[in-house]
Amino acid sequence: MAGMSEPELKVRRTVLLIHPDLDGVDELTADILAYLSEHEIQARRAWTDPESFDQQFGDSDLDLIIALGGDGTMLRAGAHGSQTRTPVLGINLGRVGFLTEVKRDDWRGALDQVLAGDCWLEARMRLSIALERQGKRIGQWEALNEGVVSRGRTARPIRMRAEVDGRFLATYVADALICATPTGSTAYALAAGGPILPPRMRNLLLMPVAPHLSVDRGIVLPEGSAVEVRLLSGDDTDLACDGQVALALQTGDRIIVEASERDALFVRLKDQGYFFRNLMAYLGTEYEPEPEE
Repeated sequence: MAGMSEPELKVRRTVLLIHPDLDGVDELTADILAYLSEHEIQARRAWTDPESFDQQFGDSDLDLIIALGGDGTMLRAGAHGSQTRTPVLGINLGRVGFLTEVKRDDWRGALDQVLAGDCWLEARMRLSIALERQGKRIGQWEALNEGVVSRGRTARPIRMRAEVDGRFLATYVADALICATPTGSTAYALAAGGPILPPRMRNLLLMPVAPHLSVDRGIVLPEGSAVEVRLLSGDDTDLACDGQVALALQTGDRIIVEASERDALFVRLKDQGYFFRNLMAYLGTEYEPEPEE
């Protein structure tokens, strides 16, 4: 099944990717480093800014990244890990932690499970997002959640033409257009009223934000689709990848979005129905699957 793999995790070298501004992170980091040392695992720490991580560990042969933070830290860890197919285990120190696997106080038992091989790896599709201007490619980024074309400080909507696999799909007049992965379907796209896609799917989701007399529904595209968005009009418009502004756009720019060749790998300890249980809990709904007959 796409998005799944059997655990082949033998941890010898790891790095703790840390959000530095969260309460108690220094003490927790010290405890985890001591635990890993007791188990003869080489471990160091790095901060969440890309330059710090890449300088210290960009060329290292890592078996595991342990992310200490919230979903933002997981996005950065997934980006780092995807370069070398290094799996990520998330310990939640943030507010939501939808992508993380482990609660703060449960880290020791979780690491016991991982070192014993009692886990599985979940592959999540990432996006490759390219920007072309006047026939030249001027930038390329990757994202786990989404790429967003959105208006800046002005109150006027922007006009965009969307094509799928080279064929015209729609003209959007909206505050923004989101192109999301299944992971991103529970992020910005969900807040905009979009559908929820299970994380192991490999479809793209197009979702307009505050559409003005134009297409107002999210569209789920088949696996393998490539989307091209052309900016028809809209001064003060930005391209953002996973919430980070990549570049200011100009009329005529083309944004090409498709699945990246590099997935993010997350370490999972719960059974494979975890996603819906977590989702319903975050949405304030009890989830009780029907008993098997």
